[in-house]
Amino acid sequence: MLYSTLTAHAKRTALRERLATGDLLRFPGAFNPLSARLIEDKGFDGVYVSGAVVAADLGLPDIGLTTLSEVATRAAQVARMTDLPTLVDADTGFGEPMNVARTVQALEDAGVAGLHIEDQVNPKRCGHLDGKAVVDLGTAVQRIRAAVDARRDPDLLIMARTDVRGIDGLDAAVDRARALVDAGADAVFPEAMADLAELEAVCRAVDVPVLANMTEFGKSELFTARQLADAGARIVIHPVSLLRVAMGAAERALDSLDAEGSLVSQVPGMQTRARLYELLDYAGYARFDSSVFTSTGYGDSPA
Repeated sequence: MLYSTLTAHAKRTALRERLATGDLLRFPGAFNPLSARLIEDKGFDGVYVSGAVVAADLGLPDIGLTTLSEVATRAAQVARMTDLPTLVDADTGFGEPMNVARTVQALEDAGVAGLHIEDQVNPKRCGHLDGKAVVDLGTAVQRIRAAVDARRDPDLLIMARTDVRGIDGLDAAVDRARALVDAGADAVFPEAMADLAELEAVCRAVDVPVLANMTEFGKSELFTARQLADAGARIVIHPVSLLRVAMGAAERALDSLDAEGSLVSQVPGMQTRARLYELLDYAGYARFDSSVFTSTGYGDSPA
């Protein structure tokens, strides 16, 4: 009932313990708090909050238009709804190193287990679009150092994302990944790898967990969890997948409503009322309400 039964620190500790096993952890992207609960119910390892999804949910393109407060608010809404660790996309940290420090503490307060800071210029753009630009190595390192220095809970996972592969090639991505780990990053997110061999090269080059981004319609092929694990990845995100599926279903439903005058044809594909109530834990709320109202002396005036 209500929110997660675990503290943020407990989720952070659990994430680090799971990463230490060497298993591949699967983090589907939640497009709202209820979808985070569904991800947990289906047995996944964590929940991802994508900057692209936060932007799209606001009707905006993923070109650096969202603010720290918008991302932190959505991250908190998602994180409090699940016992799973939540990893959030913190874009470039929303500014200079001091802004990065504030971003880390705001997201720490939001209850996330980890976050990633990238090395694109401000304003950033989707990592699978052309025309990206990255900051110089010194600035990228400063961002990660600021993030590491700012966290108050040492178990908060600070991940460094680099987009340099799409600009200067794989060797530059490997070199930058190593430098970001040296700056204190707990994990690395090399964006837009061309194939498994490139991902494997990054995994071999660093001694921290590496994240693989499996986003549809992007520059990377969609590999299976087994392929990614064999390449050395330790986290895989599917950042926009559930939003795309949901919006695709919504568009088809609206087309049917317009063409047929009702949604009768779409009912078999809908989540049932019973299943929705199960996810929302209506029964738990009813038990709580019943126990309060049937407690001895509830509502009685003092003797």
